[in-house]
Amino acid sequence: MLSKRKSAVVVCTLLASAGIASAAPLYTENFDVNNSANWTFRSSIATDTSPNNNVGNEANFFFDYSTAGIPSAPNSIGGTTRGLKMEANIPGTGVFSGLSVFPNGQSFSGDFTVEFDAWQNYTTNGNGSTQMTNSGWGASGTTTQFAGGAINSVQFAASSDGGTNPDYRAYVGTSTVSSDTSGVYAAGNTAGVTNNTHSYYTTSFGGQPVPPSQTALYAQQTGTVPAGTQGLAWHRWLVEKSGNTVSWTIDGKRIATTDITGKTLGGTNIYFGQADINSGSSTDANGRALIFGLVDNVVVNQVPEPGALSLIAVAALPLMRRRRSKKI
Repeated sequence: MLSKRKSAVVVCTLLASAGIASAAPLYTENFDVNNSANWTFRSSIATDTSPNNNVGNEANFFFDYSTAGIPSAPNSIGGTTRGLKMEANIPGTGVFSGLSVFPNGQSFSGDFTVEFDAWQNYTTNGNGSTQMTNSGWGASGTTTQFAGGAINSVQFAASSDGGTNPDYRAYVGTSTVSSDTSGVYAAGNTAGVTNNTHSYYTTSFGGQPVPPSQTALYAQQTGTVPAGTQGLAWHRWLVEKSGNTVSWTIDGKRIATTDITGKTLGGTNIYFGQADINSGSSTDANGRALIFGLVDNVVVNQVPEPGALSLIAVAALPLMRRRRSKKI
């Protein structure tokens, strides 16, 4: 039997946990309804001001990804297959470029987490398929958060097929990627820690065959996904802000941790994006249908400060005292 002291601790802990669990998310979006009016689209191409004009960079906020042979995301309810599709440097554009999309009217401060399902598609037997899908925080929504431009936020990006180096990237208030020796990456601080071929990534990502559902639609989609890459599979991304630390985790595996101390960021909004790190666009006949990034099931949660948990526990103590007095 638990002592009264231990019982009080257990009850206080449960009450604190209940307080956390009952907190509603700050923001959610599953793209099952066409909410394109609730988003701002920015392109690094000055003349590209529309998310769906079939030129430059594209964003589709109500895309049925089952039409590309992609299964329902693991956090979708009821097997829905609508998501945010992002295309950079669509075939025929031929510009080193990128896009960003920002949820309208959102601002996140304090400690919080951003989670979402991500899928990166590429051509396994085509050309021009290497692109970067990214996400970040600290933007205003007025400018494209693109590595070739002026990043003024914290951005995390991964390549789809391992066709570039670095394949895993962290930017902290600048368009210059954090170097291998910066100490930012969980894989280490030596040369090669941002390449998909590093053992830190090959033991967790890639290596699976192309989804049969996509091969059935596009016969060219065959083979095996390169080890250590994010392509052709659903992954759960987590961006977490805690004090002046902003970190990036994929499927529970820490990828990078950044320090924003002394950094001047553009704002407090989150965003998602797609970028092509080459100027030439794909000439593959199915390039438009197969080269893109997907985002689904976005959830932003506030993380209570340690002091808040203490207050919850303290508030529970009088209840325990009353309970104990009644038993005497």
